[in-house]
Amino acid sequence: MIAKPSPSLLWDQTSRWAVAVILAVLGFSTQAAASLGGDLGSIQTDQVRLQGAVMRVTSSDTFTVHEMRASTGTTVREYVSSSGKVFGVAWDGPTVPDLRQVLGDYFPAYIEAAQAAQKKRLGHGPIRIEAPTFIVEQSGHPRAFVGRAYVPQFVPTGIGTELVR
Repeated sequence: MIAKPSPSLLWDQTSRWAVAVILAVLGFSTQAAASLGGDLGSIQTDQVRLQGAVMRVTSSDTFTVHEMRASTGTTVREYVSSSGKVFGVAWDGPTVPDLRQVLGDYFPAYIEAAQAAQKKRLGHGPIRIEAPTFIVEQSGHPRAFVGRAYVPQFVPTGIGTELVR
């Protein structure tokens, strides 16, 4: 005869599973603070969300570049000022990274501007979106995409925006 688990044991197992599922859903649904305009501490969130491995961290007196490779093979570089603010993000690789993650709080404005720009252009080709608070440039084709985004007012003094690449 097989003993039936007690109702309290079933409840404990079920409730633990339910809590784990809820926490997982909440964890995946929150927007990362990292990304464009985010802070240094949020770079780790980007690494997890991009399923990437940090390849290199390069520092200077005025900024640091955190370079990671996403599981898709795309390289993402986040440029962080000495004050800890992500002032630029650049990418290149076989796929476009999750722009919702990369652009963070700027993503909704980017989508709106990209849709308006798409209506004005003919065909395909590079796109440049120059909004009042940020700039995004991207181009490429399957297996060879490049892009960059930056917030001009966050770029450290004396650093040119061409550095974000």
